[in-house]
Amino acid sequence: MFKLSKKVEYALISISHIKSSNTDKPISVRQISDKYNIPNELLAKILQTLSKVQILDSIKGPKGGYRLKSSLKDLSFVEFIEILEGPFGIADCMVDTDCSQLLNCNIINPMDKINSKIYKVFSDIKLKQLT
Repeated sequence: MFKLSKKVEYALISISHIKSSNTDKPISVRQISDKYNIPNELLAKILQTLSKVQILDSIKGPKGGYRLKSSLKDLSFVEFIEILEGPFGIADCMVDTDCSQLLNCNIINPMDKINSKIYKVFSDIKLKQLT
């Protein structure tokens, strides 16, 4: 089954929540984790990652939290996934050349075609369309 990771899901939920909050005040990890029942520590790590890559602004202090940066508008969905999960691929051989079956693999060509099409679709979707 092909599906998005929890990291990607939680990041999308968080960005959508921050975007729809209609406030200039930063949104805390606790606010998001409590509202959507997301593990606080995991969410904190995800949001820190998004802050490091300039998707979110991190505001420190007791009234701190996160705000969206304008860089969100140009980011593709596949770029977003790769920030959180690393190289995009539907099978290990699409991202890792250490597969012991690689030389004898009889499905690599069709898998590569599928991977390329999914990559293209995800590349054409902008993150701002999902949040």
